[in-house]
Amino acid sequence: MKRLKYLLIVLVIAVGFTSCQSVRVSTDYDDEVDFNQYQTFAFYKPGIDEAEISDLDKRRILKAIDYSLTEKGMTKDKNPDLLVSIFTDATEELSVYPRYYGGWYSPWYGPYNNASVQSRTEGTLYIDLIDAKTKNLVWQGVGTGALEPHAEVNKKTEKINKIVQEILNRFPPGAENKK
Repeated sequence: MKRLKYLLIVLVIAVGFTSCQSVRVSTDYDDEVDFNQYQTFAFYKPGIDEAEISDLDKRRILKAIDYSLTEKGMTKDKNPDLLVSIFTDATEELSVYPRYYGGWYSPWYGPYNNASVQSRTEGTLYIDLIDAKTKNLVWQGVGTGALEPHAEVNKKTEKINKIVQEILNRFPPGAENKK
């Protein structure tokens, strides 16, 4: 019984830790589009240039997108079926944890209030797929997760690869159900 309690505690901690590290993904798409028609892609430079992140991170993202789409059987082409654009956003979240000290043993000094504040930056990556002929947005994937701006290069690359993979696992629509 003691082992079961210990295992349960470890499991709860592990699930809690991994949920903090996860990427939240959502997608939207034009349900009137036949995604089987798209075989080639290229990056949409004007859209990518507007993304407000470092050029190093842009290259990491584009490399991850290129890899993911190529793994899906698509090829890069100068006359593509799809244009790929990205957009990024970051928000800072503040969490306040109040603490209350005091009680019956301290009537002369009164209660002592203290709070701790923690901040965390969340980044959001939007991957837009645009029909090259019509210039209409046909699919959008969004991934949100905690940012580590001072992480080592290999950790940044790993995090970007994970976010891009999680987003593009849902392209084309219904792909996440085929696994």
